Amino acid sequence: MEQATFGAGCFWGVELIFRQTAGVIDTAVGYSGGVTKNPTYREVCSKRTGHAEVVHLAFDPALIAYTQLLEIFWSNHNPTTLNQQGPDIGPQYRSVIFYHSDTQKTEAERSLQQQQTRLPRPIVTEIVPAGTFYRAEEYHQQYLEKHGMTHCHL
Repeated sequence: MEQATFGAGCFWGVELIFRQTAGVIDTAVGYSGGVTKNPTYREVCSKRTGHAEVVHLAFDPALIAYTQLLEIFWSNHNPTTLNQQGPDIGPQYRSVIFYHSDTQKTEAERSLQQQQTRLPRPIVTEIVPAGTFYRAEEYHQQYLEKHGMTHCHL
């Protein structure tokens, strides 16, 4: 089992996409990349903690490669908008890949370069080492599924 962490805007829709992916064993939404310990959703939304909304996942590399997870990441958000996905604006909605190994870092950087050749605007996605992942409040976990929704407003 390996882990991966991605920020691609509001974590509800991102989680649902990865939960429906064969080879992904478990998902959790939460916060990463900030300075406040154990932040709450309200604190993250204040834009003072520095955290991004992220999906942290466990996956079986025998069933899905990290490069395939990267493809899903790129194809489900706009990596050229700084701190924004659709109507969601703020640093918590930034595009970010938190890597868990040197191999993931290399694959993420290579993947970004490949994606850039397909896009007319510069990619602003951060590629940074994974730090502490703080699990979001329980009502955020599998939010769309709990509410019978298949997608966010985007």
